[in-house]
Amino acid sequence: MKAYERLLRYVKVATKSDPTSQTVPTTKCQFELGNQLVAELKELGIADARIDDKCYVYGTLPATKGYEDKIKLGFIAHMDTAPDFSGENINPQLIENYDGGDIVLGNSGRVLDTKNFPHLANLVGRTLITTDGTTLLGSDDKSGIAEIMTMIERIQKENVPHGKLSIAFTPDEEVGAGADHFDVEGFGADFAYTMDGGEEGEIGFENFNACEAIFEVNGFNVHPGTAKNKMINAQLLAMEINNMLPSGEIPRDTEEYEGFYHLCEMQGTVEKASLQYIVRDHSNEIFAARKLTLQHIEKLMNEKYGAGTVVLKLRDQYQNMAEKIKPCMHLVDNAVAVAKEIGIEPILVPERGGTDGARLSFMGLPCPNLGTGGYAFHGPYEHVTVEGMDKSVDLMLGIVKKYAK
Repeated sequence: MKAYERLLRYVKVATKSDPTSQTVPTTKCQFELGNQLVAELKELGIADARIDDKCYVYGTLPATKGYEDKIKLGFIAHMDTAPDFSGENINPQLIENYDGGDIVLGNSGRVLDTKNFPHLANLVGRTLITTDGTTLLGSDDKSGIAEIMTMIERIQKENVPHGKLSIAFTPDEEVGAGADHFDVEGFGADFAYTMDGGEEGEIGFENFNACEAIFEVNGFNVHPGTAKNKMINAQLLAMEINNMLPSGEIPRDTEEYEGFYHLCEMQGTVEKASLQYIVRDHSNEIFAARKLTLQHIEKLMNEKYGAGTVVLKLRDQYQNMAEKIKPCMHLVDNAVAVAKEIGIEPILVPERGGTDGARLSFMGLPCPNLGTGGYAFHGPYEHVTVEGMDKSVDLMLGIVKKYAK
């Protein structure tokens, strides 16, 4: 079976995670796909395939006889889809022999256009899989799952010699909890790769340091007719807080290694308001400085309007995995070498986000990230190519072969 055929099957199962949930996993629907994957792994010869009570799927392909001493590799992808956009009733569109023009996304009124997505020019002649404009696609990261499954099938059918291979599919990656309950010791790999990147050939071993920052603003509400020197409008203070941040350090105006403050959500009344940000930077030093900036804003606002008016809550999410990958750069070097061997231009990019691999690297499992052939994740413009998925399978298979030598 081709990887894209598996993807089309998996996206029919709704697996959106929920950042407000206190359960593990955050949504029970993820078990449906997890159980389906366990059954499929067993059909592919993974006898120990299993799912635990927290919805982590694990399985092992024992080393080929005579290859037991080779490095033990792992491959990981996540089952959940982003909470940013609808992930139910997904109806993918297949566009064969793409002509390079704009693509109308069903009857949604949305268009995947070449102006906003100039990389489409590089996909001419390929088969594209898009949304119908009403949901996300789920290629992030069901493409990764489909590609790992297809790699396993090819290893078995083509009798590819290999060391021990460990497989895992995680829940809740999109809400930052994918590594929370990951059994690194039970997984049993020396090193691993997450299949959770973009364009095929993308190899990521650097990512943002990340935290969540929430400003809670406490106002004072009285009748506006008698509000002179009394009223403190929490909404106006929230606007003042945002205006104290550098206006050019937002996602729209930054790229590559440049960090940002991203206002994700704001709510408010006169009496209460809140601002929720994600804060990102590749540099540990600049990341620390960004948090100090936020703390300084809290201090200034409380000096101006009274103690307790503004409360800042910071929560670290993940760290730059580069410091854990650099001592074992063979993971990157071998991926680069294989990419060149199979005709893919390796793309070494700083990840402008995070993956399960970032946290797993700090849990003792160095784990770079590989591209899956997809683009424009987390929304209705998400798309992937059949050919890109095939190349991603070839890359993984080549890596397995290289470590078996």
